[in-house]
Amino acid sequence: MLAKRIIPCLDVDRGSVVKGINFVGIREVGDPVECAAEYDRQGADEIVFLDITATHEHRATMADVVRRTAKKVFVPLTVGGGIRTIDDFREILRAGADKVSINSAAVRDKTLVARAADKFGNQCVVVAIDARRNGSGGFNVVINGGRIDTGLDALAWAVEVESLGCGELLVTSMDADGTKNGFDKELTQAVSSRVKIPVIASGGGGSLAHFSELFEQTGADAALAASLFHYRELTVGEVKRYLNEKNIPVRLL
Repeated sequence: MLAKRIIPCLDVDRGSVVKGINFVGIREVGDPVECAAEYDRQGADEIVFLDITATHEHRATMADVVRRTAKKVFVPLTVGGGIRTIDDFREILRAGADKVSINSAAVRDKTLVARAADKFGNQCVVVAIDARRNGSGGFNVVINGGRIDTGLDALAWAVEVESLGCGELLVTSMDADGTKNGFDKELTQAVSSRVKIPVIASGGGGSLAHFSELFEQTGADAALAASLFHYRELTVGEVKRYLNEKNIPVRLL
């Protein structure tokens, strides 16, 4: 079995790391380059940067953040937020990112997934799916930071973007995001059972047990967390050592 990955997520707004609950109540928590360097020291498998209020100007800021971070860390960097064109992909990859994540742009123009995969390779294309329960037993895709419910079925969308050439899915439970009440295992398993590409579970990680339950009860390949690490409630190393004790394969320092 491949090692499970632990991935800190840095939500970046105008060059600072911020965090909220259910995508609201945002507050600043640190410098992205220093945060990334610390997570690298702790043994993170990858680091995700999300520009949560991206405009063209903020994307330029993000490219600078990525450029400076790439000089300090030695794990893969994934960057998302405000990516709308092939040129945006190129700019972020040239800055030092290993992968680019798209969400709203993929929904608005799904050909972008195929074109980016063709141009830069499947391994560079991550489709982020923000999903919220719809009250009918399913999950809807939401975009624009959770503000717009597209009505798209999240599970069908996961299958479609895989067929278009994306190499990985970053699945965030909007219901669980920032709550630290546990990952949405139902959503994660529903997606991972339908696709063959790696699935990163995001939203709700709040304890060591939440990570082991995620990997024991779903097909998730990786777990992403933010608040838990930013506020130093747990370190990446502590999570990995716990998982190792539970006989869940991880890469230890």
